[in-house]
Amino acid sequence: MTAANNAAPLAGQTPGLWAQCRAPVLLTIVGGAIDTIGFIALLGFFTAHVTGNLVLAGAAFVKGGAGLWIKLGAIPLFIATVMMTKMWIDRCSPSSKTLGWLFVAEALFLSGFMVAGLQLQPFRDPNAGALALTGGLGLMALAIRNTASKTLIKHISPSTMMTGNTTQLGIDLSNYLRQPGREQGQALLKSGSVVGGFVLGAFLGAVLYMHFGFWSVLPFMLAVLYLASLSFRRQFI
Repeated sequence: MTAANNAAPLAGQTPGLWAQCRAPVLLTIVGGAIDTIGFIALLGFFTAHVTGNLVLAGAAFVKGGAGLWIKLGAIPLFIATVMMTKMWIDRCSPSSKTLGWLFVAEALFLSGFMVAGLQLQPFRDPNAGALALTGGLGLMALAIRNTASKTLIKHISPSTMMTGNTTQLGIDLSNYLRQPGREQGQALLKSGSVVGGFVLGAFLGAVLYMHFGFWSVLPFMLAVLYLASLSFRRQFI
């Protein structure tokens, strides 16, 4: 049984459009925003996009750029966080309560990311330990999210990796244009809301960071706590 089963609506009730879309949209908005804020503030460090850190590390190795150790170190830190999160999930029963606590943990690490950024900014040295600490806290928050996506909420597309989601959007759009129908329309709405949410989050994160610095993390942390409350109340669809 997954958290999705425990969070299902009562028999006879059909969830509305917002109830169906709010979880993937909010998850992808947060993912896009935090990744963008981290990239701007931390001199090109990705908090959610591990592939990006690998590519930048490879480029830095060839070109002799700075920050190589931080980008390479992000990989084992991400893996270690996923391992610890998965071991905790295995000790618990897979339920909406377990998912709620994972969202709480994500919010706590996001608050650490925000506080560290506020205290240690501005970041000018890509090799600085302060940058590694701040980026690591954001990365751990989204590593917890990715673990939840692969275990408890597998019914929702990954909310921090858009290559697969964008591919799915293209497939769903092609299917809808070839044979319009209710099923094809729902599939298109699902993939479109995920990609659209991430793009919206990236723009919101960039704009808010330019105006408010690391305080821009706060609204997205609150969005994660809102998802936690939905999970505890078994309303996470």
